[in-house]
Amino acid sequence: MDKVKLPPGFQISIWAEGLPNARSITVGDKGTVFVGTRLVGKVYAIVDKGDRREVKILARGLHRPNGVAFKDGTLYVAELSRILRFDDIEEQLDDPPAPVVVLDNLPKDESHGWKFLALGPDGMLYFNIGAPCNLCETPSPYARIVRVHTDGSGYEVFASGVRNSVGMDWHPVTKELYFTDNGRDWLGDDVPEDELNSAPRSGLHFGYPYCHQGDVLDPELGQGHSCEEYVPPLLKLGPHVAALGMRFYTGEMFPSESKSRIFIALHGSWNRTQKTGFKLMQVTLVPGGAAKYEVFAEGWLQGEEFWGRPVDVQVLRDGSLLVSDDWNGVLYRITYQR
Repeated sequence: MDKVKLPPGFQISIWAEGLPNARSITVGDKGTVFVGTRLVGKVYAIVDKGDRREVKILARGLHRPNGVAFKDGTLYVAELSRILRFDDIEEQLDDPPAPVVVLDNLPKDESHGWKFLALGPDGMLYFNIGAPCNLCETPSPYARIVRVHTDGSGYEVFASGVRNSVGMDWHPVTKELYFTDNGRDWLGDDVPEDELNSAPRSGLHFGYPYCHQGDVLDPELGQGHSCEEYVPPLLKLGPHVAALGMRFYTGEMFPSESKSRIFIALHGSWNRTQKTGFKLMQVTLVPGGAAKYEVFAEGWLQGEEFWGRPVDVQVLRDGSLLVSDDWNGVLYRITYQR
């Protein structure tokens, strides 16, 4: 852990381990931390015992249960093609109930099929339906962010032209949706960059597959289109960095200037000549101006060798920040000492 570099005053430690392929994180009303996976079919529940964390396997045998969200005692889990719910789950961690199917008619495409799941300020479940390819024209329901009521009704497309978003959150003041999006591959090492987007309302189109990073027309499918037709990203996050989980900081532990900053997990590149990503970034929003984008934590990449891959971030009640790492199967905790 001494390889991870943070700003002065911040510390990082392993908070929980023994969570193979740990991915998306959500927190229950009683402080239980729930973690989804993409490759091992499990959902974990972590109970903080103070001096240690107890890891329980809440569910197994699921198909790509990457997305997790919690509301009013119920845990929602997004598999590849359906959404489940576990009712009154924090009272039944040692004997979990059978899940109830909320929605089961989602696409079964494996490419970009795993879901990020989040509860919006409107009480609806939001999730991505990624493009089933690297690059292709995508009829509905692909390349979208969609939302449904918690009972599975009211299916609605919220945003289009979104290739593969695996992280989203809402501004704590304006309640606008912000989300990461992964750019296409095979246009070279430096194009296109991943994106941070904001969607103040539904019905907007963010460019894929015709325009990338707001200013690069696709050489295969962009003919006859203009990037000006689409909503540009709020910020370019770097080429092939695999920007995944993101959260606004809403806690009290970090310095006051951290309030409402966005923390983004860069999972890291897989096909770039020189690796990039493998770090945590922070975004400071500037009203009416350009956002400030800078490194918050780095060191998982040493030269061209990586030893960890951040996936998601989540603010705990005490204001510390949890970070999942699917490469090591751990949750890190970042704290600040004034």
